[in-house]
Amino acid sequence: MTGTVAARELLARPALSLAPRLIGAVIVSDAGGEEVAIRLTEVEAYEGADDPASHAFRGRTERTGVMFGPPGHLYCYFTYGLHWCANVVCGVEGVASAVLLRAGDVVRGADIALERRPAARRGTDLARGPARLATCLGLGAAQNGVDLCDPASPVRLESVPSRRRPGIEAGPRVGIVSATQRPWRFWLADAPSVSAFKPGGRKRAAPGPAD
Repeated sequence: MTGTVAARELLARPALSLAPRLIGAVIVSDAGGEEVAIRLTEVEAYEGADDPASHAFRGRTERTGVMFGPPGHLYCYFTYGLHWCANVVCGVEGVASAVLLRAGDVVRGADIALERRPAARRGTDLARGPARLATCLGLGAAQNGVDLCDPASPVRLESVPSRRRPGIEAGPRVGIVSATQRPWRFWLADAPSVSAFKPGGRKRAAPGPAD
């Protein structure tokens, strides 16, 4: 059973406002011709020019252009030369704002997700962490910029709760070296798929979302 694709106007709000609302939403990908759907249990907000940990902190570049809108698109980035991570672009067009998808539970296509992550355990480990989540969904350069609000899109955001659900906690983001104490990570309390908290991260040439 599929949900309703997110309305763009719902995503036209700052990342800090949208992020807790995305807990419980479902991200669906048909990449590679196989459907995998993940219900989100953990996300992080990144607020562009107001956030030293954001890729867009220093302004628009070829890489970060998607983050400047319009809202409702997918921003995928390659990290450490190894993995892809995915963000929901939000806010108003022209102002960079995005929510990093950190973890979730695979609700459809578990066998496909396991094929993409053969070393993983079934269940909560499959999409625990942003790189694992993106791998399960088959996301990469080809999906950067796709419209999450289009029912015909290869990647869609579905079943966004109408209001912030109970049981959501907030705390510091994971694996970053700037603005480390801001409580801009949101997660579903007691969800086994939520990442273990690790303060700080590797040094990098430019600030960016946690990996």
